[in-house]
This record gives sequence, structure tokens and C-alpha cells, in this order.
Amino acid sequence: MASTPDDAGAPDGSGAPGTPAPHSQTLSRGIRVLEALADADRPLTIAELAAALGVHRSIVYRILRTLEDHGLVVRNPAGAALLGPRMATLARSVSRDLQSAAVPELGAVANELGMTAFLAVLDRGEVVTLVSIEPSHAHAAVAQRPGTRHPVTTGAPGIALQSVLTEPQWAELPDGHPRDEAVEARGRGYATSHDEVIPGLASVAVPLVVHGQPLAALAVVYVANGRDVAAIGARLARAADTVAGELR
Repeated sequence: MASTPDDAGAPDGSGAPGTPAPHSQTLSRGIRVLEALADADRPLTIAELAAALGVHRSIVYRILRTLEDHGLVVRNPAGAALLGPRMATLARSVSRDLQSAAVPELGAVANELGMTAFLAVLDRGEVVTLVSIEPSHAHAAVAQRPGTRHPVTTGAPGIALQSVLTEPQWAELPDGHPRDEAVEARGRGYATSHDEVIPGLASVAVPLVVHGQPLAALAVVYVANGRDVAAIGARLARAADTVAGELR
């Protein structure tokens, strides 16, 4: 079968020695559509997605039809696209053991501290929330949506992750060097941030390092109000120890 411009390369994926494996342009565009929908706070039209990808609307239409067939995208009555229920099923399978071990501890931390607690992992140069739990008896809590992402260079979870990165791991990231706060976090065992990811909010985080699992952090996010961050950090550290013990 002849190769296409979207998926050029040898059928068996082989190539000349030292030649990078070819990429599927169609698959890449489909992933970019999913990322755009995940980052948006509302359904996106075909025109908006086409502008975001820099392609013709007909290309986006074909990609959406395929994603719809697999339940990854749905369309509202106006024809705008949003993530479909199948995405939630796939998300639950990401680091399934890590999420399962973390959820009970996140619930305990959230209810004890009255704050939203969450598990985040390092994804290349970004921190991605896998699961979050809000306190069950609080009148109001900060929402931390699973799938939320921000650069590893910002926020308490990012600083906590920076504190345990090795030199080779840093070399693989865009920035290439840790913040000064990461050195401080390494010494005291927890990281803090204020007004970095979302104005008015504070966060405390600890790293969670378990062999065979992605590099992760346990964190809380709350409206900055002078809480004892050392006590919060100590509680998160105990939670991280418990989660790590479950996975060893």
C-alpha cells in the first residue's frame, strides 16, 4: 500500500539506521484536538479548532467524526465539540494503581484540612492533575479539575517535583534547571506557592516517589488565609508515606 502524506514511512515502522521513526500527522492532529478541548472551558466549534490547529475546517471535521465514532468527543446541538464520556474511562486507567492507592489518603487529607486535595504527575515539562477530592463538609472549596495542567516551573506541585528531579531528568525538560525554592523544599520536605497558578490561591505539596510509578506529588489548594503550612506539609508527607507503602 502506498504511503500517504499524513502517515509516511515504512509499513513495518523500520527505517535507515539512525533515522527517527516517522510520525503520524493525522494522529498528532487528533491528539491536539483532544488537548484543545481539554484546555477549553466550553465546547469549541470546528472553526475554532481549525484556527487552533492551523488547518482547514474539513480536516478538523474528519478528525472529529473519527473521535466521535470512538466516544472520545461528542457534539452539542449547535455542533460544537466537547470531550466525550469515553475520555473519563481512559483517564481512570492512567496510573490506575497510583490513583487507587492515593484516593483514600486524599479523602482523609481533604476532610481533615478542609481543603481540596489532589494527586498530580509529571508529564514532560508539565504537572497534570490525575485525581482531586474536595472536603465533604466544607461550605465552599476550591475546584481542581482532573486534567488541569501547568508548567513544572510554577506552583507548589511543580516545585515539589523539581525538588526530587535528577540531573538527567532535568536535561529532558525545557527549562533545564530548578528554582531556588526547590532546594528549600528538598530540605524541609514540602513546597509552597501563592498566587502562582491561580491568583488568590495557595498550595502546599510534597513529592511522591515510588519505583515503577510516574513521578508524582500530593498537594492541597486553598484560598490563602494564613494557615500553618508546616502542619499541612507534615500531613501531606504522612499521606505520601502511606501511599508509597501501599505500592511497594
